[in-house]
Amino acid sequence: MTTKFPRDRDCYTLFKGDAFPVSITATLAQQGWQGGQAVQWVDSNHDEFLVGPSDGLYGGFLVWGSNEASDQLTSLTAWQPTYGTAVLGVGGWLIATRTYERYTYVSRVSGPLVPLTYVTGERLRFSLRGYWTNQDEWTLSGDPRGSNGYYVGSVAQTPTVENNFYLTIQTSI
Repeated sequence: MTTKFPRDRDCYTLFKGDAFPVSITATLAQQGWQGGQAVQWVDSNHDEFLVGPSDGLYGGFLVWGSNEASDQLTSLTAWQPTYGTAVLGVGGWLIATRTYERYTYVSRVSGPLVPLTYVTGERLRFSLRGYWTNQDEWTLSGDPRGSNGYYVGSVAQTPTVENNFYLTIQTSI
């Protein structure tokens, strides 16, 4: 049975793991991010935990998007990029997110677009764009770090019309 409820956020928490406040890089603040997007640790000259966009490495995921529609016209609108902070999720979470790769890496690079299929129980990595994926994009792109064996979660529920195309993930970061 699928529970239906209105969804207007990038990432919903169904079971909360560990959460920490972090500083974000200027690049991340400028480009923005979606809730559920992966970040990786960045060295800093200051006494802070600093994260930037992930290129397949893990540090965790950002729980809320930088400027989600549900935050518009509230006191929270754009507070994360403005103040250079975010909330980092690590550990064992159960989330439903729209921040996952929908098309294969090869088709995104050279077209035409070929949809990715997710299967319940399959292990997930972070893509080169910091989205959840079942593909090893390091190997597919020829990245010298490949193969990417950093599994960061598994599929708990596949995206369907009934769940508004959210991918439900049991994280293990």
